[in-house]
Amino acid sequence: MSPELISILVLVVVFVIATTRSVNMGALAFAAAFGVGTLVADLDADGIFAGFPGGLFVVLVGVTYLFAIARANGTTDWLVHASVRLVRGRVALIPWVMFALTGALTAIGAVSPAAVAVVAPIALSFATRYGISPLLMGTMVVHGAQAGGFSPISIYGSIVNGIVEREKLPGSEVGLFFASLVANLLIAAVLFAVLGGRKLWAQGAVADGDDADGTGGGGGRGDAETTDGTAGTGTGTGTGTGSGTGSASSPGPTAVAVRPEPGAGGGLGGTVLNPARIATLVALVALVVAVLGFDLDAGLTAVTLAVVLSAAWPDDSRRAVGEIAWPTVLLICGVLTYVGVLEEMGTITWAGEGVGGIGVPLLAAVLLCYIGAIVSAFASSVGIMGALIPLAVPFLVQGEIGAVGMVAALAVSATVVDVSPFSTNGALVLAAAPDVDRDRFFRQLMVYGGIVVAVVPALVWLVLVVPGFG
Repeated sequence: MSPELISILVLVVVFVIATTRSVNMGALAFAAAFGVGTLVADLDADGIFAGFPGGLFVVLVGVTYLFAIARANGTTDWLVHASVRLVRGRVALIPWVMFALTGALTAIGAVSPAAVAVVAPIALSFATRYGISPLLMGTMVVHGAQAGGFSPISIYGSIVNGIVEREKLPGSEVGLFFASLVANLLIAAVLFAVLGGRKLWAQGAVADGDDADGTGGGGGRGDAETTDGTAGTGTGTGTGTGSGTGSASSPGPTAVAVRPEPGAGGGLGGTVLNPARIATLVALVALVVAVLGFDLDAGLTAVTLAVVLSAAWPDDSRRAVGEIAWPTVLLICGVLTYVGVLEEMGTITWAGEGVGGIGVPLLAAVLLCYIGAIVSAFASSVGIMGALIPLAVPFLVQGEIGAVGMVAALAVSATVVDVSPFSTNGALVLAAAPDVDRDRFFRQLMVYGGIVVAVVPALVWLVLVVPGFG
């Protein structure tokens, strides 16, 4: 049995054990990386750790640390309240606002994970507050980022168009952009319909008092969340205890049942800007400017800003380090370290070359799309596109497959799967979700990612490759 095949079978075993025995998959993957790297690939420790995603580790820790502070001092609650006012109380519009926001950021040049890192924590805090499915909100953020990700001035678009030019293939910058935009927009529309969007529309507008900025006094951090993660209907009030005595009044027929959070009073405490919240908002803006405007590392910038806030307001930040999603960090870093071993020993190149040698161009095209989707669910989307587009060159130059359609199909297949919890964007969504059962949310993202991997490559192949565009 070849070393490449052994490494793939070990990966399957890791998935099976993690699923059936409830062992952290990241820990299993670290053990597998050590075993396969040492016994099969003849790698030393440095070779194994070469695949450790140090940058992603810092991003996950830094961003979740910063937003844990923002949750602790009530800043995210203030942002949620402001978002409700922005859309005139129509909660159903918020997922689309987040979709458009991340799409606009990536379209003007933001790296996709940077845009998701900024938007996802706010979006998922909103989802928790108003009973929106975290899966809906998280996937809308990721698909929004990919919708704008291939504009002619975007990072992904520039890279792919550069590869096409280098390989002397016919290309269409606008065609590539619209292929990704339309694909992700259609997926988002389906998700919105399936994951509760219709109920949100039926819920109508939330009145000013429904987001718990009513008459209660008290201070502290945010003021209200849904009691069970679902939107309530009817009239009435939701009360709770804490350091204050506030209640959330629900005067309208489409009210949301709410409760004050532990240690918080109801009412204006969650919507008034105090010095800590103003400083946190400045820090969040600084994060956006630093990452998008000056191309600074998102993780290191977030850690630095979090440390500054912690030093200034230690009481608000005392528990923030404990709220970093450490199990998620272990899971993602372990799996990606094993994928790094696969890349180091040539498993991914081996699989791609095997497909590229098939004598039936259309069959080779769909298999390359599937390889791009599967590998990209665990590894760099840009990296896999850079590897697969050159592999497609031999049968593209024959003229039997349209180059424009094939490149667009590969690009969409390799990026639309970034909802996987093992990809950078999916990991950020998983880590950013507050007050959720992370194991359950992880399984939801993994199942949805699996559906995307199974369905989307075939669809984009059928729509973009079979007609022979380009």
